[in-house]
Amino acid sequence: MKKVGEPAIKPDRRYTYADYRTWPDDERWELIDGIAWNMSPAPGRRHQGMAVEITRQIATFLEGKSCRVYSAPFDVLLPESREEPEDEVTTVVQPDLSVICDRSKLTEKGCFGAPDLVVEILSPHTSRKDMNEKLSLYERHGVREYWIVDPGNKYVHVYVLSQSGAYPKTPALYLADATLATGVLPGLSINLPKVFAADE
Repeated sequence: MKKVGEPAIKPDRRYTYADYRTWPDDERWELIDGIAWNMSPAPGRRHQGMAVEITRQIATFLEGKSCRVYSAPFDVLLPESREEPEDEVTTVVQPDLSVICDRSKLTEKGCFGAPDLVVEILSPHTSRKDMNEKLSLYERHGVREYWIVDPGNKYVHVYVLSQSGAYPKTPALYLADATLATGVLPGLSINLPKVFAADE
């Protein structure tokens, strides 16, 4: 039985990126360790407004720099190794925002390997996945920093990967009136009042 905050899944078998590419363009799916997660319905207006505002602030900061920011839908393939054939990859996600500084990971289709920074904005049907499956997934694949933005409670949890390759049990907490600084992009400050006011 599907729990509140979890999207529908295809539990019948293990899927790969080769399968994923054959599915209809008007359907949105993610693969996590071969399990297909339905991303429908599309995020609501406020979710989109917040994503646009965070993207705007990061993109402005990155002007003239080598890192790039991408917003969903943007495929991020997380292979078990750099040598794994693309079609055999069993994890393909579409984070709300991805920042990639290693340009060799960028392909025509998206990103092959872990982004430096991932931002997920919680929505009613993806909250459990973002806070559980994706948290574990991004840690395992070496995403250096993971932000979970909670529009309803107006805070951001920030997980920073340690030198041992683990996220802290207790993430940094930024409330809606704060400025969020990030170690991944030194000098970047996110104006959270503007983010949480987006499309209110």
